Amino acid sequence: MKKERTNKLSCEKARSICTVQALAKLGHFPTRKSEKEAWFLSPFRSETEASFKVSLTLNRWYDHGAGIGGNVIDLVCLIKRCSVKEALLVLDNGALSFSFQQQPLSRKEPGIEVTEVKPIRHPALLAYLRSRKIKPTVARLYAEEVHFRLKGKHYFAIGLENISGGYELRNKFFKGSVSPKDITLLMNQCTNLVVCEGMFDLLTLASHCRNLSKGADILVLNSVAFVKKVPGYLKDYKHVELYLDRDGAGKKATQFLLTAHSKALDRSGMYEGYKDINEWWTKNTDG
Repeated sequence: MKKERTNKLSCEKARSICTVQALAKLGHFPTRKSEKEAWFLSPFRSETEASFKVSLTLNRWYDHGAGIGGNVIDLVCLIKRCSVKEALLVLDNGALSFSFQQQPLSRKEPGIEVTEVKPIRHPALLAYLRSRKIKPTVARLYAEEVHFRLKGKHYFAIGLENISGGYELRNKFFKGSVSPKDITLLMNQCTNLVVCEGMFDLLTLASHCRNLSKGADILVLNSVAFVKKVPGYLKDYKHVELYLDRDGAGKKATQFLLTAHSKALDRSGMYEGYKDINEWWTKNTDG
């Protein structure tokens, strides 16, 4: 992995950041722990028994269910669907320790507890939607206002439910999820399927094409780590349109799905020159 000299935080220093603390900041907490390791429900897919291990001596993670592992930079890239440069910005915020050996796990680390789910009405969330050029009337068709507790404090966010009952959560200051993590599949009894990566990709597509739900079923990955489970959902569709990110992970996932369905089409050319469809939308749409 090439060191990015333009970043304030170097890759070498970032790799020493505590993986367990990074996971906690992203909304994932251990289900059990010992002196040498901590186990989590995978942040990449739905499961009832933890198969995601963090070595406390090596500060490395491994997802036994997915067969992948790495350092804390790799982890942030996968969870937040971002580049190494963007991952370094996430890690370089002063909230994470640079010495994982000296940061023992607390005895009990509470997860996210959902306390209320209702239509999106909070002024802060409406302002956040406006900043992403999404009309509240569109957002309410697909997402909800989710109130939750984390470490004893109350928060709220825009939530997109997945097929396992978990939620992807977004507000101006927070990006996380409620376990179990999984794909979102919206069935509209159509023969066409639209595949995108995240919540705001879905909301952007729905804003760009107001009849989206009438013309296609919709599958949201919620993480590119779920791409290998998608082919099983494709077989009954006549056409599959792919609106994945134009970063390395998104392009790799697109190629995988293009080979999985003979009628799959890559539609990301529509937002060429931008990281994803929402970035294109926000920069080319009047408020």
